[in-house]
Amino acid sequence: MRRILSLLFWAVLLGSCAAVKNLPSASEVAVTTTLDLESVNGDRVRVDLNPGAFDRDTVRFFIPKTVPGTYSIDDYGQFIEQLEAFDYKGNPLPVFREDVNSWVIPQATSLDRIAYYVNDSYDSEGEGSNDVFSPAGTNILEGTHFMLNMHGFVGYFEGYTETPYEITLITPENLKPYTSLTPMSSDPGGFAFRAGRYFEVIDNPIQVTAQQGASIELDDITVNLSVYSPTGAYKAEDLKAFIERMMRAQKAFLGEIDGTRQYTILLYLSGLEEDAGGFGALEHHTSTVVVLPEILPADQLEKTMIDVVSHEFFHILTPLNVHSEEIQYFDYNDPKMSQHLWMYEGATEYFANLFQIQQGLIDEDDFYSRIAEKIEFAQAYDDRMSFTEMSRGVLEEPYASNYANVYQKGALINMALDIRLRQLSGGAMGVLDLMKTLSAKYDKDSPFRDSDLFDEIEALTYPEIREFFETHVIGTTPIDYGAVLSEVGVSMEGREMPCSFFLNGEIPFIDANPSDGSIFVREGILLNTSMQALGLQGGDVLTRLNGKEVNLQTIGGIFGETFSWTAETPVVLTVLREGEEYLLEGVAGTPTVHQKGIAPMETATAEQVRLRQAWLKG
Repeated sequence: MRRILSLLFWAVLLGSCAAVKNLPSASEVAVTTTLDLESVNGDRVRVDLNPGAFDRDTVRFFIPKTVPGTYSIDDYGQFIEQLEAFDYKGNPLPVFREDVNSWVIPQATSLDRIAYYVNDSYDSEGEGSNDVFSPAGTNILEGTHFMLNMHGFVGYFEGYTETPYEITLITPENLKPYTSLTPMSSDPGGFAFRAGRYFEVIDNPIQVTAQQGASIELDDITVNLSVYSPTGAYKAEDLKAFIERMMRAQKAFLGEIDGTRQYTILLYLSGLEEDAGGFGALEHHTSTVVVLPEILPADQLEKTMIDVVSHEFFHILTPLNVHSEEIQYFDYNDPKMSQHLWMYEGATEYFANLFQIQQGLIDEDDFYSRIAEKIEFAQAYDDRMSFTEMSRGVLEEPYASNYANVYQKGALINMALDIRLRQLSGGAMGVLDLMKTLSAKYDKDSPFRDSDLFDEIEALTYPEIREFFETHVIGTTPIDYGAVLSEVGVSMEGREMPCSFFLNGEIPFIDANPSDGSIFVREGILLNTSMQALGLQGGDVLTRLNGKEVNLQTIGGIFGETFSWTAETPVVLTVLREGEEYLLEGVAGTPTVHQKGIAPMETATAEQVRLRQAWLKG
């Protein structure tokens, strides 16, 4: 009888609490969030989200329109279905969808929780919606694999982005999550994590898989590696050796810069039948998501991982630590962009190449080839576009289509800046030294004012450096790379360089039309010898390749297959050219592309050689 009375007492008490709203406010308690990965419904994951009590009549709920590091409008709300709201008695409340990424709940004082279903973006690539770059996307493969970029699953209430979150994953017993999120509990079938604010939620992706991960101890940093390989061709343990070698070299390059105690690498290898096709990576403070084709040979996978993951890890310098207020106070649904992509992406890409020559991972010829490649590829973009103007307007045209130049001209801006700093300082100071000085002042919680950075850099360096920015970064004057390189006794010359059938280094010869999912040959660039031999032209739309339909959904697998082609592999292509269909036949050949080459001058002076050594050896 005592037990029955006790239960009755608590039922009455809880009911009265709900009636008078004597509940913790939404700003006082964590938003408890549950992702049910065990009971997948129609290839969708159910999410339940429970805030505290609201003291306002109306509240808005958002799924991000964009997130830091993507520089694109992705509309993650497009993957949300059947969003419902419930009061404290479990009764439904009215909800109105305001636009693709926001919902209005008018009876917010009665709101107990919301629930909705999430579709994955990998399955939606090429369907005419805003395609999401795969490393920023989501995957739902019931019972086998989940890529949880959390901005695609978990939203926020207007005005409550600084509220903590507690996230529970209900998982099949054979699956385990890998993430840098702070764990609260871990049991077979259920894992819980805590995030201090909404940014920490989206800054910590989770890969859930049955495939065993691996850990690497690098002095004071633990690196956790999770690999999903659909055929089991690669395991995390297989990749440990070169990841360790790479990251030890990065730590030596960075020196005293202390970025993190933990770093997580989440690698998704896309199979031939998989949907992920946007290969690359996305940075986070203590982790990165990498998506690559599984068909890559081991040596090519190693090289690509070193180039891609090192780039993402160097983001701990910028923008993850040194960044402006636009990034610190990022508005996920009405973003204001910073003007400093030349630094956020350009300096990072430059360091991802410079550290390899400085730490002995590549030789000088390889480094020069990389620089020559970037000079060549940068010509495919508008060389007279202000880099700061492009950065501020990167979400819209004509700037959006020039964004990828941050990995080409952005890196070259930093190379030129590095050499100019070495000149002015007698070899003592370079771009890395500048970034170290800036990182001593700014960190992940202390941003700079966007309009002040060039003034600050001038104060730390020389008036000539401000002139460089005014002319070539703020201004529209192209950089004379030949003149820059001659200062360190290096000359430019032309030569034939090997490449893949559809890819030259990291730059593809083909692109996609997101409106209809078609694949076309890029215009305005020099095609490789194999493409020329087949008769391909810029603007050709590829419709079939060796019997397979070519579109945005299939190109990932087709792209991967080309890496295993030999010179004798038959190639049968159907293309559309100005409305007419053409059949092109031949063999893959050994594709090469004519590029500017770079080599040391035989007549270099002792001073030029000394500056070159300071540049390449630090």
